[in-house]
Amino acid sequence: MWERFSYYGMRAILVLYLTFYVHYPRSAALEIYGLYTGMVYLTPILGGFLADRWLGYRGTVLAGALLMMFGHFAMAVPSLLFPALALLILGNGLFKPNISTIVGSLYLSEDPRRDAAFTIFYMGINLGAFFSPLVCSTLAESFSPHWGFGAAGVGMLISLIIFSAGLSTLRPAAGSWHPLQKTEILRMLLTTLIGIGVAFGGVAIARLLGRSLVSELFQWAVGSALAAVVVYLLFRLRTPAEWKRTGAILLLALFSAVFWMGFEQAGGTFNLFAQEKTDRFLRIGSFQWEFPAPYFQSLNPLLIFVLAPLFSALWVFLGARGREPLTPTKMGLGLLLLSAGFWVMSLAEGRAATLGKVGPFWLAAVYLLHTLGELCLSPVGLSMVTRVAPPVVAAMMMGVWFLSSALGNYMAGISEEVLSRRALPLYPTLGIISAIAGGLLILLTKPLHRWMQAPIPEKISADSLTQ
Repeated sequence: MWERFSYYGMRAILVLYLTFYVHYPRSAALEIYGLYTGMVYLTPILGGFLADRWLGYRGTVLAGALLMMFGHFAMAVPSLLFPALALLILGNGLFKPNISTIVGSLYLSEDPRRDAAFTIFYMGINLGAFFSPLVCSTLAESFSPHWGFGAAGVGMLISLIIFSAGLSTLRPAAGSWHPLQKTEILRMLLTTLIGIGVAFGGVAIARLLGRSLVSELFQWAVGSALAAVVVYLLFRLRTPAEWKRTGAILLLALFSAVFWMGFEQAGGTFNLFAQEKTDRFLRIGSFQWEFPAPYFQSLNPLLIFVLAPLFSALWVFLGARGREPLTPTKMGLGLLLLSAGFWVMSLAEGRAATLGKVGPFWLAAVYLLHTLGELCLSPVGLSMVTRVAPPVVAAMMMGVWFLSSALGNYMAGISEEVLSRRALPLYPTLGIISAIAGGLLILLTKPLHRWMQAPIPEKISADSLTQ
């Protein structure tokens, strides 16, 4: 919960802080936002590697929480903006993949408590996502943005206390358990110190080389990761069926990146639209109060709380009658709902150009449509990867799925600038791209489904699991 409080608190106020407090140009603020959120989804590959090879899950989570806490407190110092962002990126990369692994390790795969435990975990995630825009933006507007950043740092301190106090209860269902050894603690502290050194040293080098190179480095990192994936697959996949299944996941990951490019406008251009072009006054009789623009970002987790159980029940209901849409169709519907949200946003922007500001229900309608799209695509996609990926590359394909999120988040930050250079309006263009992608994906449903269902011989599957 506190880790998500940290991330969504930054998502809520970072662009507004860069634009209105530090006075960065709009395009630069959005690019920094895109780089930050993109790197948050790219660095978990590093966190998983360190946990597996050197530090263990518990030590990696503790190091990540420490780095995020230091990062939030560093955000309270304007001159430490970029080292602070680097600390948050590294900390999130260490924390994010390993906390889920720890929850899963507490139960055997057939334990009936397993789903209930992940439900509690999921609720914690959405609690953090719901409260952080409310708390951080209120503190930012009432005092200063640094109070909002600091609140997230206090949250990470609380998380460290909770996690450390509960270590004795985190006993894996399979394998041995022991308290943290001195060696583990020393490695965790060393990792934290190295992370701090990398954050400050990396930023110093980036300043010397110029900010544009940071974007180039991100693009190079994503391209290198994809190249490494291809090489890895060439050595690991043996049969046409494995290639078909993997190809289906790669293609769906590409459509997923398009979705996140649109969806993550929430923390960027939508946030600026809420600040500049939305009437945010709450009027009750003679009382009126202008609520902070990031409050809109709490709508998404609130709607997930309400709608996720309904969607789950809907898929079960349709499945029992043999009418449940196939996975590519569901994801295509998610993209079409995303497109519908952008057309509503285009109308709102047109009205704002005429009237100056529009009512809050315009943005609320967009968030509703985009949340409906998310529920059609995100949980369905995660389930698809775990179900379809050949066992020999299952972990790698989950990494690829998160890599698509990293790419989509980065594209969300640069899309306005890229489209403006071509004199293309942002929201109508994203609406067209999303609609084309959604329609194309629905048309590809049958061949993709055949690829996803390609039978893998049991002997090869068993050999892959052993390896």
